[in-house]
Amino acid sequence: MHHRGAPIDALMSSHVLAFQALNGLAWGLIFSLIALGLNLIYGLMGVINIAHGSLYMLGAVLAWYVVRYTGNFWLGLVVAPLVVAALSVVAERWVLRPALGKKIVQGLLATTGLLLVLDHGVLAAFGGSPQSIPSPLVGSMHLLGITYPLYRLFVVVAGLVAMLLLWAFLYRTNYGLWMRAVPQNRELALTVGIPTVRVNRLTVALGGYFAALAGVLVAPIVSVHYQMGFSVLAPAFIVVVVGGLGSLRGAILVAILEGELRGLLSVAFSPPLAEILALVALTPILIVRPHGLFSVK
Repeated sequence: MHHRGAPIDALMSSHVLAFQALNGLAWGLIFSLIALGLNLIYGLMGVINIAHGSLYMLGAVLAWYVVRYTGNFWLGLVVAPLVVAALSVVAERWVLRPALGKKIVQGLLATTGLLLVLDHGVLAAFGGSPQSIPSPLVGSMHLLGITYPLYRLFVVVAGLVAMLLLWAFLYRTNYGLWMRAVPQNRELALTVGIPTVRVNRLTVALGGYFAALAGVLVAPIVSVHYQMGFSVLAPAFIVVVVGGLGSLRGAILVAILEGELRGLLSVAFSPPLAEILALVALTPILIVRPHGLFSVK
């Protein structure tokens, strides 16, 4: 009896590991979208945007409103990130631009104020009770020997497509070239005629768009509430720092690594403890490379 059960236990364990590995990839891609926005803004403007988690939250809340009034999640997936991108342009003009070239602490204070405005504004309109969005894709798919929810597979595909489109934009368009050139030498960029104000505006809009996109994608998986941005802010900053401030590839790779560590560790530990252990596992990298894996310094 014992000998016949051992292969079954091993098979079940491999299925659990495969399931959690896919979960880890999905969450890693969600954190990649958030961390990319943070790194885009810091790399170009040198401002650490404390309100970035609130943009993620705002995307989820706006999607909830769209679903509530139209019943169409896919409309929310299109509309909510665009609305947040537009609001980010306003924030760039009145919050981030005044902090450009100033001490880091001034940017931190300015974006902390933006965080409070956004969170308390959503609290006043949305309320403090968590809400939920039904999964727009019902059912599962057989993959890697396991049955995995269709919607989570969609999250993986959507995350990968979003990052491929960003790569194409950064390396195949003039604005993408300018976004990569301006951080190298802002004064020289101005001298050769690069419209740095428009580049700044577009960068912040893209950062807000990706944060909101992550919020919309995760909304059918977790509860939607006005403080949900706090749960991703610290992990996102750790991912950005370990990957290297200003490094987009570092943000992507470390975010996926963190997601996979968290997913696999949750096989043996509770999800909150698995998340803590995954983040702790990343910190020794900074001992070897204090400026991150792919520092731009």
